[in-house]
Amino acid sequence: MHIGLIGGIGPAATEFYYRGLIDRYAKSKATLDLTIAHADVREMARNLANGDAKRQADVFAALLRRLAAAGAELAVVTSMGGHFCIRDLEAISPIPILNAIPEVAAEIERRKFKRVGILGTRMVMETRLYGAISSAAVVVPHAEALEQVHRNYAEMASVGRVTHAQRRAFVSAGQALSREQGAEVILLGGTDLFLAFQGADCGFPVLDCAEVHVEAIYRRSLAAA
Repeated sequence: MHIGLIGGIGPAATEFYYRGLIDRYAKSKATLDLTIAHADVREMARNLANGDAKRQADVFAALLRRLAAAGAELAVVTSMGGHFCIRDLEAISPIPILNAIPEVAAEIERRKFKRVGILGTRMVMETRLYGAISSAAVVVPHAEALEQVHRNYAEMASVGRVTHAQRRAFVSAGQALSREQGAEVILLGGTDLFLAFQGADCGFPVLDCAEVHVEAIYRRSLAAA
């Protein structure tokens, strides 16, 4: 199956998806067929801040038409934040989209978590990952901490690098969710959060939503081969 990725939102997230699929395909000895179309992270950030899902869906749809013309049979938005327009996008997409949100909700249910915390963009946190999680209670950082996580995340994602101060902010927020609000696991609800947490011992368990999504893409693509 030819996979089409909408990338660039941000650059590190695109690489995470690309490397994740390459690694999985290499282990299976299958051949990866993939095309990436680049989106402007600044444009998406503006539309996200304005809550303009329709405008962003139109932007993504133009890229999906390009991917479809290149032969893509399955489309992916490589950003949890970018999923704020996923319903509008699914309605106008020329090819099927593998939506990350139901995959994350299903993984939470499969692992039988009863209380989860979320870090990511403001919308991801305030909507408890778009209201899709029904099998567990969801907790988010309190007001000032939520804004700090959002601000640091937006800055990190736009350049694809994490600073020590940003890492400390994310870990501190995760610790508060775990220790003070009783979260069993912290969802990395921002695709670029692996930059801060990958290989780190932060003192609490994490579930990377992007990793769940990449695994789902891999399984779907192999099943259709």
